[in-house]
Amino acid sequence: MNNPSFYDPNKVGELYAPNILNAVRAGAAVDVTPSSMAQVRTMLLLVDCQVDFIHADGKLRVPGAVDDTRRIIEWIFRNLSRLTTISASLDSHVQIQIFFQTWWEDADGQHPEPYTVITSADVQSGRWRALYEPEWSADYVQLLEIGARKELMIWPYHCLLGTPGHALMPALYEAIAFHSAARHVSPIFLEKGMIPKTEHYSMLEPEVKVMDNPNGELNIAFLNMLSSYDRIFIAGQAESHCVLETVASIMHYFDDQQQIIEKFCVLSDAMSPVAHPTIDFDALAKKEFDRFAAKGLRIAETTQLIR
Repeated sequence: MNNPSFYDPNKVGELYAPNILNAVRAGAAVDVTPSSMAQVRTMLLLVDCQVDFIHADGKLRVPGAVDDTRRIIEWIFRNLSRLTTISASLDSHVQIQIFFQTWWEDADGQHPEPYTVITSADVQSGRWRALYEPEWSADYVQLLEIGARKELMIWPYHCLLGTPGHALMPALYEAIAFHSAARHVSPIFLEKGMIPKTEHYSMLEPEVKVMDNPNGELNIAFLNMLSSYDRIFIAGQAESHCVLETVASIMHYFDDQQQIIEKFCVLSDAMSPVAHPTIDFDALAKKEFDRFAAKGLRIAETTQLIR
């Protein structure tokens, strides 16, 4: 279908109070069958499409994210009759977490600046000292380097609960409300990132498992729910981190189930990498997505209609 009348593409990158009533009325007026009657079930899996990653003043703004979001919204409109369900993760943090500067200090009592990398050697040498959970923190940076093949990055405060940066972008929220009213189906929201002791890039599991926390392990129930769909499209922010790690979780879990892996499709023009002054996250992400594609993951663009 064409873009609904309430939608203004020039407002995709703006902050405003979303007009849910307009979106719902517009959706209810569309002549399309309810999702419950769909013979082919299609999921859109949105990863962290939040203000802090997308808006120009976002605390961890991803260059290109506004255009990505515009393409996602218009893809939803074009595929309204084929898209049965939308799920969206919400990166959700508090101030004291292992990847924020408040967790660490040096010998002079100074906290690390955002984008500082903390290695296990830094912790062992005393260059950086954990102010919380020191034994866990020392083990954590080691486990990251061994198991996840990455180092601990200190991020700017972002997606803090109770701040505007935690919300979905308003224009996208309106599109989700429109879809919900048109297809008579509720969106699914999934919070992640609330465990202080670990990063949680993937919407499906933390970087290091925390066994004493109900959200500290792989979300098998959600993965099995996804596998019940016929097609699952993935988009969001950032390509190099939360989207990539979400896809990695999916690929690892369904590693020996080719027919399920082939259900998943990444929308390559609906995600962008984190910008960093010295690390080429774009190249690292593309290398991983190419590896996943060789194993059966589909890659498409938003210009392609769902078939």
